[in-house]
Order: sequence, then structure tokens, then C-alpha cells
Amino acid sequence: MTTFPTARNVRTTPEGLVWEPGERWVRGRKGEVTVVDSRHPVLVWEPDVPVPLYAFPRDEVRQELLRPAKNPPTGTHTGSRVFYDLEVQGELTENAAWTFPSDDLAGHIAFEWFTRVGRGLDHWYEEEEEIFIHPRDPYKRVDALASSRHVTVEIDGTVVADTHRPVLLFETGLPTRYYIPREDVRLDLFEPTDHSTGCPYKGTAEYWSWRGDADVPPNVVWTYPEPLPAVGAVQRLVAFYNEAVDITVDGERLERPATVFSKTLPTPQTPPTP
Repeated sequence: MTTFPTARNVRTTPEGLVWEPGERWVRGRKGEVTVVDSRHPVLVWEPDVPVPLYAFPRDEVRQELLRPAKNPPTGTHTGSRVFYDLEVQGELTENAAWTFPSDDLAGHIAFEWFTRVGRGLDHWYEEEEEIFIHPRDPYKRVDALASSRHVTVEIDGTVVADTHRPVLLFETGLPTRYYIPREDVRLDLFEPTDHSTGCPYKGTAEYWSWRGDADVPPNVVWTYPEPLPAVGAVQRLVAFYNEAVDITVDGERLERPATVFSKTLPTPQTPPTP
């Protein structure tokens, strides 16, 4: 019988992977078919990748649905060389799963998440809660706090938001985001887009773009119409990318931060998730 560790114990492999055993009941589905049903998942962080993924003991994966990959990729997933195609009800998904080269994780299989990379398993659950994009990092916090700070937002010298009742969202590793009631935002200066993103901590966001001539990236404004309960305070409030607008808090102009979004914001085809 396989023995699984239960205490939190972060470990590092010679390949640069960081991993730890998890205790959540995790299931992954392709359509209506459960491919993974695991009570012993492992969280894995790859080098230079800011979010974790899951790997699972082989006996908690429906291995009969996996086929050796016909066209395995190169240069992905920290040197992995063994990839699998997934066949579910006659539909083949290439390179949906793989194993890591590390001896520590040799008995585990990892899967792609469709909502993150466009292939792989399309529904994931921790206990009875569906999760999206990637597993939530146990070392990150997301706190939404009501405030009375005076926050203004300007684009090219035009004040587009002015409020004394923001909700400040503090998320580990990112600048503070200022969520502002719609009544305090000049939404007439923006136009809604069909872009949306998903976040495992906050939910699904909708976006607006600037109507004016200033050099502003598209989808610079967003809202969460139905946020996840943990950040319910931001529901329908409006936020701006600090990286692309001028924000003043209690009379102090904030510096535009350099973040993981700074390089991707100017590209209309690849707007990021806030």
C-alpha cells in the first residue's frame, strides 16, 4: 500500500521544482467524465512560473484514458519528456498530461487546465467547490477591504474616477487594486468589450476600453459582476490597471508599478488577467 505524507512539507528537486503534498480532495473532468479523483494531490511550482499546478498519484488517475503522445512538445514543464494524449468518448486531446523528470514525482501525473492553456481537463473541483485557471496558491492572500480613502484616477490628464468609498484589494505579489463604485466612474468615456478573464481567487471579469485618443492599452478597466464569496465586496465595482493609468490616493500620486502585466498590457491580442 502506498504511504502518503500528511504534514506540510515543502520540498525542492534538483530540477528546480518546488512541491508539497496537499490534503484537499481534487477532481478533474473532461466534459462529464471524471479523469482524476484524488485525495492525495501534490502542489508543484515550476521555476519562473508564478502559479502552482497539481500532480496526482497514478492510481488516482484513469490511466486507461491516456495514450503516449503522438506529438510531444519540447521545452515545456521543466524538462519533461513523457507526455500523454487524452482520449475521452472518442475525442482526443493532445499533450493533455505529462510526468515530471524528478525522481520525487516519478509516480505522479500532471494535467493541463483548459481554461488556462486551451487544452486539457475543463472542470476542476476542490472538495465541492469548482476552481478555475489554476490551483489557488496556499502562500498567497487576497483581501478586499472597504475604505474611506480619497482615490482619483486620471487618463491623459482627464479625471475618470473620483471616490471616497473605494474597496482596496490586497493580493500577494501584486500592487493594491482600487475598486470604485460605478457611480464615481466616468464610464461614458469607455466602451465595453467582449473580453473576459477568469481568476481562481476572484471569479470572471468583464472589461471596458478607453474611447479617447490617448495611448492607453485595451481592456484597461474591469469589473467582477459575480465575484467569488471571499472577495464579494468588489461586486460590480470598477478597477483600473495601475500600470497604465495615473492613480492618486489621499493626495499622493502613485508610481506606475512594474508587474507581470506591464509588458503584456500594450498588446491588444493578449490582455492579461488582473
